[in-house]
Amino acid sequence: MEFLENAKAPKIPKSMTEKANTSRLIVILDNCSLETVKLGKGKEGHYALLNSDDHGHLLKKHGKSLTDFRPDITHQCLLALLDSPLNKAGKLLVYLRTAKNVLVEINPHIRIPRTFKRFCGLMVQLLHKLSIRSIDGPEKLIKVIKNPISDHLPPNIRKITLSGDAPTVKLSSWVPSTTKLDESVAVFVGAMAHGTDDFGEVDDSISVSDYPLSAAVACSKITQAFEDFWGIL
Repeated sequence: MEFLENAKAPKIPKSMTEKANTSRLIVILDNCSLETVKLGKGKEGHYALLNSDDHGHLLKKHGKSLTDFRPDITHQCLLALLDSPLNKAGKLLVYLRTAKNVLVEINPHIRIPRTFKRFCGLMVQLLHKLSIRSIDGPEKLIKVIKNPISDHLPPNIRKITLSGDAPTVKLSSWVPSTTKLDESVAVFVGAMAHGTDDFGEVDDSISVSDYPLSAAVACSKITQAFEDFWGIL
């Protein structure tokens, strides 16, 4: 687990009122492949995060598709989001919703482990303990929260899905033409290798490129667009 990056960084909003009164980009990484498996028996056994690289034989044995077990996509997205100037400026909130419908809130302070192996260990710890606290204090860096996601979003927030099947927009023009400076926007991004971008009730669906993009690149594009919109360098 990593330490808090900056003790003076903006704190995560504690109430719906605070969330509603501060404009932010809220990113929901959806359909994340975060599932644990016990390897070995008895006291010699240990838990691991299921992934196609390390557990391909096990997944095939149980008739599972390797493409459904790509937690590295979630890892890449979190690095792109939490390393962004938007997050450092206190204008980003991130949630994860797993393929098993477990909802997770990410504290903007956390530094996600750089290596995938350490990330897997962190996620196993989270899924078993339901929260992870800072070593230096009581603040929770990641925690499992109650569904639905709508209970954690500001009221009447505009919800957007990024989808390769939707009309392509130029974000530098689309964001200022559809968003008020004091308005928050929720964006759903599919953190999976394949599948439909159907994440429930949304107000609009857009594509951000004429080319297929990884989820992490899509996250980078949307954060950069809002950095430009809010004048964050």
